[in-house]
Formats: sequence, structure tokens, C-alpha cells
Amino acid sequence: MSLDKLAEKLAGVVAIPVTAFDGDGAVDEPACVRVMERIVGAGVDVVTPNGNTGEFYALGTDEARRVVELTMRTVGSGATVVAGVGGSVPEAVAAARHARRAGAQAIMVHQPVHPYASQDDWVEYHRAIAGAVPDLGVLLYLRNPRIGGAHLARLGELAPNVIGVKYAVPDPVRFASVARDAGLGRFVWIAGLAELAAPGYWAVGATGFTSGLVNVHPELSLSMLAALRAGDYPAAMRVWESARPFEELRAEGESENNVSVVKEALAQLGLCRRTVRPPSHPVDEPTRRRIGELLESWGLGSPEMRMAG
Repeated sequence: MSLDKLAEKLAGVVAIPVTAFDGDGAVDEPACVRVMERIVGAGVDVVTPNGNTGEFYALGTDEARRVVELTMRTVGSGATVVAGVGGSVPEAVAAARHARRAGAQAIMVHQPVHPYASQDDWVEYHRAIAGAVPDLGVLLYLRNPRIGGAHLARLGELAPNVIGVKYAVPDPVRFASVARDAGLGRFVWIAGLAELAAPGYWAVGATGFTSGLVNVHPELSLSMLAALRAGDYPAAMRVWESARPFEELRAEGESENNVSVVKEALAQLGLCRRTVRPPSHPVDEPTRRRIGELLESWGLGSPEMRMAG
């Protein structure tokens, strides 16, 4: 796939599937398959294994590779696969090269976790990773408000295969400035804070958004995309209102339940266990009940299935 074609694909709903775990805490491949097939079967055509909703930093190297390989076997012929990579440069390069061998079309580089990152070396970090896989598209995961348009523009000059930015700084005004300083047409700009941020970021330049909600209710995410593409902001905000209670549960406590809310909903739908790994933890009983109410309001599953979950 050409980089131009890949960029077109990224301008939409970018799904971040969960990594399901079995009763022993290992990766539950059949459950992962169920979740991914449901997402792609609904019409979502970009899937990012090993994203934050996939608990990337709680997975071992071998597990992360298995998830990429499983994703390719499951949806590789029906969706664009963007594999999450991160850690040190050698670790990220090794993961990127594995993703290439597995057949992924692109990688997403997680926000560097080092607490003392310099802005110039942020550019070098991503240049080194992108340069190791020049035939893959590269999507940046940007959460650092210190990185501006000039840094992105410089990286774009050094690494032509860096084609997109998942922008997750919670400031649409800052995003509008960064995107224009970097080159609004140079990169695909993806709202990295999911459905609640999508309308505001779309209004100032984003053409896609990431989603964890898509694991649970892919049709809702696709309805948001359709409304935004049509420029129908009242319709988009109706979807926003429907998604808002679920996304606000995920955001509580500085997003401590970001993954566990999604997995609880999937457990109530009978799709996977609610098991998460530290530093995440399962939701409490009041939150479980609230999630069940939201699923019922969306018309998903039966009360019996949710009780069994």
C-alpha cells in the first residue's frame, strides 16, 4: 500500500482493541478474535493492536508480538493494521520490524515515557524508529504539549514515512496551531482523545479519531464519523451525548478506569473477561451497574447476558 493510500485509510475511526486475558491471566486469543471480528465486521477498517486500550505497557515482548500476529490473521485482509510500538529505540525498532514481517501496513509509536525528554531528541527518537522501517507508514502518538509544529515539520523532512499524528493533548486551540505550523496537509491529523474530543478537533483540522468505545459499540463510533464527514455537527453532538456517560466513566480518576470500563462492558456482553493487568484494576460494583444501564440504553445484549457477565 502506498503512503498516500495509507494516509487516506487513517482518516477515519482508528480502533484500539483490548487485549483479552483468560482465567490464568494469559492472552486469550479466541476472545481477542471475537472482539476484533466484531469491530471490523461493523465496518471499521483501521485497527491498532498494542495501543493503550490494549494495555501495551503491561504486555511482554512475546505477548505483544503474538497480538500483532493474531491481528493480522484475524483482520489483516479486511482492515489496515497499525501496530503499536514503543520503549527504547532498539525495542521499538525490533517491534516495528516484527510488525513489518507480520504484514502490518504501519506502526504507531507510543509517547516516549522518559521523564526527561528533550524536544530535539524527541525528533531524533522518532526519526531513528521511522528510518529503520522506511517502507512502513508511521503514526506518532503525541501527548506532550511541549512538542510544537516546528518539531513535527522537522521530523516530516527527515522521515517521509511519518504520515500521521495521533494528537492527544487536551487543547483544541493548541492542536489547531500545531497542525498548521507543522503542515495541515503534510500529516493525517487524528484526534487522539476519542469520541468526546472528535467534534472539536475535527472543526479545526482533524480528519480521524481513535476509539476504545468501538470495542463495545462500533456502530456508535461509525455514526460519529459519518456525521463529521457530512459536516452535520448537530448529528455528531447527538452521538456525543450518547457516548458521553461511557467516556466519562473511563476518564474518572485521571483515566484510571480507561481500560477496565471497556473490558467490563465486553464482559457483560459475553465477549471477554473483565480481567486487566496492573496498574489497571477492575471497576467497582456501582460502576458495573452503571455500565449495564448504558448497555441497555444502547440496546446491546440481553439483561440475562449482562448479569452473567
